[in-house]
Amino acid sequence: METLLAICVGIGLSAACGFRIFVPMLGLSLAANAGQLELASGFEWIASPIAIGTFATATVLEIGGYYIPWLDNALDSVSTPAAIIAGTVATGSMTGEMTPYLKWAIALIAGGGTAGVIQTGSVLVRGASSATTAGIGNPIVSTGELASSAAVTFMAIFIPALAAFLTAALLCFIIYKVAKRFSNKEKAVVIKAD
Repeated sequence: METLLAICVGIGLSAACGFRIFVPMLGLSLAANAGQLELASGFEWIASPIAIGTFATATVLEIGGYYIPWLDNALDSVSTPAAIIAGTVATGSMTGEMTPYLKWAIALIAGGGTAGVIQTGSVLVRGASSATTAGIGNPIVSTGELASSAAVTFMAIFIPALAAFLTAALLCFIIYKVAKRFSNKEKAVVIKAD
């Protein structure tokens, strides 16, 4: 049961990485440093004072960057692979005593995959905001992403089962919306071809 809860923490933190990369990493670092979370072997560096300082600085820069109109879209292009890496590290740091194969399979698929899907949804929302409001609505989107990242990080650390459940629901919703969007585009192409 402890391993399952640890994986729920990792998946919840990975989902939060899909909204903002460094907010959940800072939360993980602070919680591990305070003894709230036990990190897997090899990930103790996450709880170090240097890591806390680095994650705090990166968090402030990341949050600020998303409020600069031209920079927010540029950040989206680099944040997707970075979110996948952060999600993989967050989940891997929580997997505890497992075989390396199982640990990294869970970290890559559940952690990196979750962060990637959430980030993709976030990019699509930001793109729609940019297209419909000429970027004026992007600070609202940024604030929503920040709030979501902070809330999911908090839930992942203190209510991991709820965080995992909400993450699964959000993943299903995003996958449904993306599939529906591409299905509609495909239908439109077929209609134009006729």
